[in-house]
Amino acid sequence: MASMRDIQRRKTSIQSTGQITKAMKLVATVKLQKARGNAENSKPYFDHMYEAVKSMLARSGNIDHKYLRTGKSTKKAVIVITSNRGLAGGYNSNIVKLITNNPDFSVDDTVIYNIGRKGKELLVRKGYDVKADFSEAVNEPMYKDAMEISDMVLSDFENGEFGELYIAYTVFKNTVSHIPTLVKLLPVSAEDEQDGDNDDSKAKVLMNYEPGAEEALDIIIPKYVSSLIYGGLIESVASENGARMQAMDSATSNADDMLADLSLLYNRARQGSITQELTEIIAGAEAIS
Repeated sequence: MASMRDIQRRKTSIQSTGQITKAMKLVATVKLQKARGNAENSKPYFDHMYEAVKSMLARSGNIDHKYLRTGKSTKKAVIVITSNRGLAGGYNSNIVKLITNNPDFSVDDTVIYNIGRKGKELLVRKGYDVKADFSEAVNEPMYKDAMEISDMVLSDFENGEFGELYIAYTVFKNTVSHIPTLVKLLPVSAEDEQDGDNDDSKAKVLMNYEPGAEEALDIIIPKYVSSLIYGGLIESVASENGARMQAMDSATSNADDMLADLSLLYNRARQGSITQELTEIIAGAEAIS
Protein backbone atom coordinates (compact mmCIF):
# COMPACT_ATOMS: atom_id res chain seq x y z
CA MET A 1 0.00 0.00 0.00
CA ALA A 2 1.23 3.50 -0.82
CA SER A 3 2.32 5.70 2.06
CA MET A 4 0.05 8.45 3.40
CA ARG A 5 2.44 11.07 2.03
CA ASP A 6 2.24 9.62 -1.49
CA ILE A 7 -1.55 9.41 -1.32
CA GLN A 8 -1.81 13.00 -0.07
CA ARG A 9 0.43 14.25 -2.87
CA ARG A 10 -1.71 12.49 -5.44
CA LYS A 11 -4.90 13.89 -3.90
CA THR A 12 -3.47 17.41 -4.06
CA SER A 13 -2.51 16.95 -7.72
CA ILE A 14 -5.95 15.61 -8.68
CA GLN A 15 -7.70 18.40 -6.75
CA SER A 16 -5.72 21.00 -8.71
CA THR A 17 -6.54 19.28 -12.01
CA GLY A 18 -10.22 19.05 -11.02
CA GLN A 19 -10.34 22.77 -10.30
CA ILE A 20 -8.87 23.49 -13.75
CA THR A 21 -11.32 21.20 -15.57
CA LYS A 22 -14.24 22.68 -13.64
CA ALA A 23 -13.17 26.20 -14.62
CA MET A 24 -12.75 25.15 -18.25
CA LYS A 25 -16.23 23.64 -18.19
CA LEU A 26 -17.70 26.93 -16.96
CA VAL A 27 -15.85 28.90 -19.65
CA ALA A 28 -17.01 26.46 -22.36
CA THR A 29 -20.59 26.70 -21.06
CA VAL A 30 -20.59 30.49 -21.37
CA LYS A 31 -19.09 30.35 -24.86
CA LEU A 32 -21.57 27.65 -25.86
CA GLN A 33 -24.55 29.82 -24.97
CA LYS A 34 -23.44 32.50 -27.42
CA ALA A 35 -22.30 30.06 -30.12
CA ARG A 36 -25.49 28.00 -29.85
CA GLY A 37 -27.60 31.12 -30.30
CA ASN A 38 -25.65 32.05 -33.44
CA ALA A 39 -25.94 28.53 -34.83
CA GLU A 40 -29.67 28.21 -34.17
CA ASN A 41 -30.41 31.67 -35.58
CA SER A 42 -28.37 31.19 -38.75
CA LYS A 43 -29.16 27.54 -39.49
CA PRO A 44 -32.54 28.19 -41.21
CA TYR A 45 -30.88 30.61 -43.64
CA PHE A 46 -28.11 28.23 -44.67
CA ASP A 47 -30.52 25.28 -44.93
CA HIS A 48 -32.81 27.29 -47.20
CA MET A 49 -29.86 28.55 -49.24
CA TYR A 50 -28.74 24.97 -49.86
CA GLU A 51 -32.26 23.79 -50.74
CA ALA A 52 -32.97 26.86 -52.91
CA VAL A 53 -29.87 26.39 -55.09
CA LYS A 54 -30.55 22.67 -55.47
CA SER A 55 -34.17 23.35 -56.37
CA MET A 56 -33.19 26.11 -58.81
CA LEU A 57 -30.73 23.87 -60.65
CA ALA A 58 -33.27 21.04 -60.80
CA ARG A 59 -35.54 23.38 -62.76
CA SER A 60 -32.85 24.87 -65.00
CA GLY A 61 -32.63 22.13 -67.58
CA ASN A 62 -29.24 21.35 -69.12
CA ILE A 63 -26.91 24.27 -68.37
CA ASP A 64 -23.22 24.07 -69.16
CA HIS A 65 -21.40 26.14 -66.56
CA LYS A 66 -17.91 25.96 -65.05
CA TYR A 67 -19.29 25.40 -61.53
CA LEU A 68 -21.70 22.66 -62.64
CA ARG A 69 -19.23 20.30 -64.27
CA THR A 70 -16.42 18.27 -62.75
CA GLY A 71 -12.98 19.77 -63.28
CA LYS A 72 -10.33 18.12 -65.43
CA SER A 73 -8.18 17.23 -62.42
CA THR A 74 -8.80 13.92 -60.63
CA LYS A 75 -7.86 15.44 -57.30
CA LYS A 76 -10.42 16.27 -54.62
CA ALA A 77 -10.23 19.24 -52.26
CA VAL A 78 -11.67 19.34 -48.75
CA ILE A 79 -12.26 22.35 -46.52
CA VAL A 80 -11.64 20.85 -43.07
CA ILE A 81 -12.99 22.73 -40.04
CA THR A 82 -11.61 21.75 -36.63
CA SER A 83 -10.49 23.78 -33.59
CA ASN A 84 -7.34 25.60 -32.55
CA ARG A 85 -7.39 23.98 -29.10
CA GLY A 86 -7.68 20.46 -27.80
CA LEU A 87 -9.38 19.08 -24.67
CA ALA A 88 -12.65 18.68 -26.60
CA GLY A 89 -13.02 14.90 -26.55
CA GLY A 90 -13.26 13.37 -30.00
CA TYR A 91 -14.34 16.59 -31.73
CA ASN A 92 -11.17 17.05 -33.81
CA SER A 93 -10.36 13.40 -34.42
CA ASN A 94 -13.90 12.64 -35.64
CA ILE A 95 -13.58 15.21 -38.43
CA VAL A 96 -10.14 13.97 -39.44
CA LYS A 97 -11.48 10.39 -39.57
CA LEU A 98 -14.07 11.53 -42.12
CA ILE A 99 -11.15 12.14 -44.47
CA THR A 100 -8.61 9.50 -43.49
CA ASN A 101 -11.14 6.63 -43.30
CA ASN A 102 -12.74 7.50 -46.66
CA PRO A 103 -11.13 5.61 -49.58
CA ASP A 104 -12.15 8.44 -51.95
CA PHE A 105 -9.72 10.81 -50.22
CA SER A 106 -6.32 9.25 -50.68
CA VAL A 107 -3.19 11.05 -49.52
CA ASP A 108 -1.90 11.55 -53.07
CA ASP A 109 -5.14 12.82 -54.61
CA THR A 110 -6.51 15.07 -51.85
CA VAL A 111 -5.86 18.77 -51.27
CA ILE A 112 -6.69 20.24 -47.86
CA TYR A 113 -7.87 23.78 -47.19
CA ASN A 114 -7.50 23.83 -43.44
CA ILE A 115 -9.36 25.74 -40.73
CA GLY A 116 -8.17 24.86 -37.23
CA ARG A 117 -4.66 23.99 -36.01
CA LYS A 118 -5.58 20.65 -34.44
CA GLY A 119 -6.93 19.28 -37.71
CA LYS A 120 -3.86 20.51 -39.56
CA GLU A 121 -1.52 18.74 -37.12
CA LEU A 122 -3.36 15.43 -37.52
CA LEU A 123 -3.65 15.64 -41.31
CA VAL A 124 -0.01 16.63 -41.86
CA ARG A 125 1.01 13.72 -39.66
CA LYS A 126 -1.03 11.45 -41.95
CA GLY A 127 0.79 12.84 -45.00
CA TYR A 128 -1.94 15.05 -46.53
CA ASP A 129 -1.09 18.17 -48.53
CA VAL A 130 -2.37 21.30 -46.76
CA LYS A 131 -2.67 23.91 -49.53
CA ALA A 132 -3.81 26.78 -47.30
CA ASP A 133 -4.42 27.43 -43.62
CA PHE A 134 -7.16 29.73 -42.28
CA SER A 135 -6.98 28.67 -38.63
CA GLU A 136 -7.62 32.15 -37.25
CA ALA A 137 -11.05 32.22 -38.89
CA VAL A 138 -12.42 29.69 -36.40
CA ASN A 139 -11.79 31.94 -33.37
CA GLU A 140 -14.45 34.53 -34.26
CA PRO A 141 -16.10 33.44 -37.54
CA MET A 142 -16.99 36.31 -39.85
CA TYR A 143 -18.64 36.22 -43.25
CA LYS A 144 -15.69 38.00 -44.86
CA ASP A 145 -13.48 35.08 -43.79
CA ALA A 146 -15.83 32.68 -45.57
CA MET A 147 -15.74 34.92 -48.66
CA GLU A 148 -11.92 34.91 -48.64
CA ILE A 149 -11.83 31.11 -48.44
CA SER A 150 -14.54 30.84 -51.10
CA ASP A 151 -12.67 33.14 -53.51
CA MET A 152 -9.51 31.05 -53.17
CA VAL A 153 -11.12 27.63 -53.65
CA LEU A 154 -13.24 28.83 -56.57
CA SER A 155 -10.17 30.28 -58.25
CA ASP A 156 -8.24 27.03 -57.76
CA PHE A 157 -11.22 25.05 -59.07
CA GLU A 158 -11.36 27.19 -62.21
CA ASN A 159 -7.60 26.76 -62.68
CA GLY A 160 -7.99 22.99 -62.64
CA GLU A 161 -6.07 22.30 -59.42
CA PHE A 162 -8.83 19.92 -58.31
CA GLY A 163 -12.00 18.51 -59.80
CA GLU A 164 -14.32 18.32 -56.77
CA LEU A 165 -14.69 20.34 -53.57
CA TYR A 166 -16.07 19.17 -50.21
CA ILE A 167 -16.45 20.67 -46.76
CA ALA A 168 -16.00 18.65 -43.56
CA TYR A 169 -17.45 20.18 -40.39
CA THR A 170 -19.44 19.27 -37.28
CA VAL A 171 -23.18 19.89 -37.25
CA PHE A 172 -24.51 21.21 -33.95
CA LYS A 173 -27.71 19.29 -33.17
CA ASN A 174 -27.95 20.01 -29.45
CA THR A 175 -25.71 20.37 -26.41
CA VAL A 176 -24.79 16.68 -26.31
CA SER A 177 -25.11 15.73 -29.98
CA HIS A 178 -22.60 16.86 -32.60
CA ILE A 179 -22.52 15.16 -36.00
CA PRO A 180 -19.36 15.08 -38.20
CA THR A 181 -20.59 15.87 -41.72
CA LEU A 182 -19.11 15.86 -45.22
CA VAL A 183 -20.90 17.97 -47.87
CA LYS A 184 -20.03 18.31 -51.55
CA LEU A 185 -19.79 21.94 -52.69
CA LEU A 186 -18.44 21.72 -56.25
CA PRO A 187 -19.46 20.89 -58.86
CA VAL A 188 -22.92 21.99 -57.80
CA SER A 189 -25.66 19.60 -58.84
CA ALA A 190 -29.34 18.99 -58.11
CA GLU A 191 -28.92 15.26 -57.47
CA ASP A 192 -29.15 15.63 -53.71
CA GLU A 193 -32.41 17.55 -53.74
CA GLN A 194 -34.91 15.97 -51.35
CA ASP A 195 -37.70 13.85 -52.78
CA GLY A 196 -40.34 16.01 -51.16
CA ASP A 197 -39.50 18.87 -53.51
CA ASN A 198 -39.68 16.79 -56.69
CA ASP A 199 -43.43 16.67 -57.33
CA ASP A 200 -44.69 16.74 -60.89
CA SER A 201 -46.12 20.24 -60.73
CA LYS A 202 -42.80 21.80 -59.68
CA ALA A 203 -40.73 19.66 -62.05
CA LYS A 204 -42.57 21.10 -65.04
CA VAL A 205 -41.71 24.70 -64.15
CA LEU A 206 -38.38 25.71 -65.68
CA MET A 207 -36.21 28.41 -64.15
CA ASN A 208 -35.89 31.67 -66.10
CA TYR A 209 -32.65 33.65 -65.77
CA GLU A 210 -32.27 37.35 -66.41
CA PRO A 211 -30.08 38.47 -68.12
CA GLY A 212 -28.80 34.91 -68.66
CA ALA A 213 -27.94 31.68 -66.90
CA GLU A 214 -24.17 32.20 -67.21
CA GLU A 215 -24.22 35.65 -65.61
CA ALA A 216 -26.69 34.64 -62.91
CA LEU A 217 -24.75 31.53 -61.86
CA ASP A 218 -21.49 33.51 -61.77
CA ILE A 219 -23.12 35.53 -58.98
CA ILE A 220 -25.25 32.88 -57.24
CA ILE A 221 -22.76 30.01 -56.92
CA PRO A 222 -19.97 32.01 -55.17
CA LYS A 223 -22.54 33.34 -52.69
CA TYR A 224 -23.82 29.79 -52.23
CA VAL A 225 -20.32 28.43 -51.49
CA SER A 226 -19.50 31.35 -49.15
CA SER A 227 -22.75 30.86 -47.26
CA LEU A 228 -22.17 27.14 -46.72
CA ILE A 229 -18.60 27.74 -45.55
CA TYR A 230 -19.77 30.39 -43.09
CA GLY A 231 -22.56 28.11 -41.92
CA GLY A 232 -20.03 25.34 -41.36
CA LEU A 233 -17.87 27.69 -39.27
CA ILE A 234 -20.80 28.76 -37.10
CA GLU A 235 -21.95 25.17 -36.54
CA SER A 236 -18.41 24.00 -35.80
CA VAL A 237 -17.78 26.65 -33.14
CA ALA A 238 -20.98 25.68 -31.31
CA SER A 239 -20.09 21.98 -31.57
CA GLU A 240 -16.55 22.61 -30.33
CA ASN A 241 -17.72 24.36 -27.18
CA GLY A 242 -20.38 21.74 -26.58
CA ALA A 243 -17.82 18.95 -26.95
CA ARG A 244 -15.35 20.73 -24.66
CA MET A 245 -18.03 21.30 -22.03
CA GLN A 246 -18.89 17.59 -22.07
CA ALA A 247 -15.23 16.55 -21.96
CA MET A 248 -14.46 18.83 -19.01
CA ASP A 249 -17.59 17.69 -17.19
CA SER A 250 -16.50 14.07 -17.59
CA ALA A 251 -12.96 14.93 -16.47
CA THR A 252 -14.28 16.71 -13.37
CA SER A 253 -16.52 13.75 -12.51
CA ASN A 254 -13.58 11.36 -12.93
CA ALA A 255 -11.46 13.56 -10.66
CA ASP A 256 -14.16 13.46 -7.97
CA ASP A 257 -14.33 9.66 -8.22
CA MET A 258 -10.55 9.35 -7.94
CA LEU A 259 -10.49 11.65 -4.91
CA ALA A 260 -13.14 9.52 -3.20
CA ASP A 261 -11.07 6.38 -3.80
CA LEU A 262 -7.87 8.07 -2.61
CA SER A 263 -9.62 9.37 0.51
CA LEU A 264 -10.63 5.82 1.34
CA LEU A 265 -7.06 4.60 0.80
CA TYR A 266 -5.71 7.45 2.91
CA ASN A 267 -8.09 6.65 5.76
CA ARG A 268 -7.13 2.99 5.62
CA ALA A 269 -3.42 3.85 5.65
CA ARG A 270 -3.95 6.28 8.55
CA GLN A 271 -5.93 3.71 10.50
CA GLY A 272 -3.22 1.14 9.86
CA SER A 273 -0.54 3.58 11.07
CA ILE A 274 -2.48 4.36 14.26
CA THR A 275 -3.07 0.66 14.93
CA GLN A 276 0.65 -0.04 14.48
CA GLU A 277 1.61 2.76 16.88
CA LEU A 278 -0.83 1.49 19.52
CA THR A 279 0.51 -2.02 19.12
CA GLU A 280 4.07 -0.78 19.60
CA ILE A 281 3.08 1.23 22.70
CA ILE A 282 1.28 -1.73 24.27
CA ALA A 283 4.16 -4.06 23.44
CA GLY A 284 6.63 -1.61 25.00
CA ALA A 285 4.52 -1.24 28.14
CA GLU A 286 4.28 -4.99 28.54
CA ALA A 287 8.03 -5.37 28.09
CA ILE A 288 8.72 -2.81 30.84
CA SER A 289 6.30 -4.45 33.25
